[in-house]
Amino acid sequence: MADTVKALAVKKAGAALEPFEYQLGALGAHEVDIDVTTCGVCHSDISMLDNEWGMSEFPLVPGHEASGTIKSVGEHVEHLKVGQTVGLGWFSHSCMHCHQCMSGDHNMCSDTQGTIVGRHGGFANKVRCDAAWAIPIPEGVDAAKAGPLFCGGITVFNPIVQMGVQPTDRVGVIGIGGLGHLALQFLAAWGCEVTAFTSSADEKADEAKRLGAHRVVDSTSDKALEDEAGRFDFIVSTVNVGLNWQAYINALGPRGRLHYVGAVMDPVEFGVFDLLMGQKSLSASPLGSPATIEDMLAFCARHGIAPMTESFKMSDANDAIQHLRDGKARYRIVLENDLDS
Repeated sequence: MADTVKALAVKKAGAALEPFEYQLGALGAHEVDIDVTTCGVCHSDISMLDNEWGMSEFPLVPGHEASGTIKSVGEHVEHLKVGQTVGLGWFSHSCMHCHQCMSGDHNMCSDTQGTIVGRHGGFANKVRCDAAWAIPIPEGVDAAKAGPLFCGGITVFNPIVQMGVQPTDRVGVIGIGGLGHLALQFLAAWGCEVTAFTSSADEKADEAKRLGAHRVVDSTSDKALEDEAGRFDFIVSTVNVGLNWQAYINALGPRGRLHYVGAVMDPVEFGVFDLLMGQKSLSASPLGSPATIEDMLAFCARHGIAPMTESFKMSDANDAIQHLRDGKARYRIVLENDLDS
C-alpha cells in the first residue's frame, strides 16, 4: 500500500505554503524513504518558490536540507538500514554509471535530479531519494541541526577540496551569511589565514572572528578593498548579487582564484588583462559528491563545526520563509517536523 505524505506546498510562484498530501508510490530498488525530523530553509528554496530559475514545477514541496531516519529501503540497498540517521541535500539522484559518476563527480552527472526539481522535497513528514544521496550522519554531528550542512555546508566545503586550497593560503570569504559563516569555520580549521568581506562589518565583525576570521574587511569601502590588492590565494564568493568584481580580482595574488558558489544572476564583468598578467582564474562549483559530503561531516565532527541555526515548527514554515526573505536569519533556519501531529 502506498504511503501518504503530509507536506507543505505552493500551488503557483510566489504563493504561500499550504497543506498538501500526495502518494509516494512503489519504492524503487535503489531508493530509500526518510522520515523527516528537521529540514533547513535555504535561499534556493525561495528561488524555487518564486520560480526565479524557471525550472519550478507546481505544486512544489520545497526543502532540500533534510535530516531524519530511514523508514524503508529498496531491495537492492545494502549499505543503509531502517532506523539509521541520515541527511539529504540538493541532489537526490545521479545515474551512477556515466563518466562523471564513475570519476566521483556525481554532482556533475548529466542525469542528476534535484530533491525539489520535479520531485517533492523535505517540507514534509517523508522524503524519497536514491540511497547513494542519503548520507549517514556521524556521531559528533547534531542531526537536529545538520540539515544546512547538506546544502550550505557542502557548497562551501567542496571548493576547498576541489580547488586544492592549502593550509598556508590566504583566503577571503565574501558574504557572512548562511554559506559564509560555515566557510569561515571550515577554512579556519583547514589552517588558512581567513579574511571576511562583509557589508555589515560593524555588526558582524566580532561574530566573524569568533567563527574563525582573522581579519574583517568592510566590503562597502572602495578604499578598504583597494588596500587588499595582491593579498589572496583564494577568494570564495557566497553572495547572489552583483559586486565590484574587479576589486576582488585585484585582491588576488599571482595564480590567485576567485571562486563563485553564490548564484549571481547578473553578468560578471572583469578585465581579462588583469587575469592574464597575474595568471589569475575564475571558477564556480555546484555542491559536492556523496563522498565529499561524508568527508565534510567527518571534518565537522572532528573540529566541532556546526551551522548557527534558528528553529521554527514546520507548520510555521511561511513565517520562517518571510524571516529569511527579510534578511533576519542568523544564519540558517531549521524547521522541526510537526506535520504528523
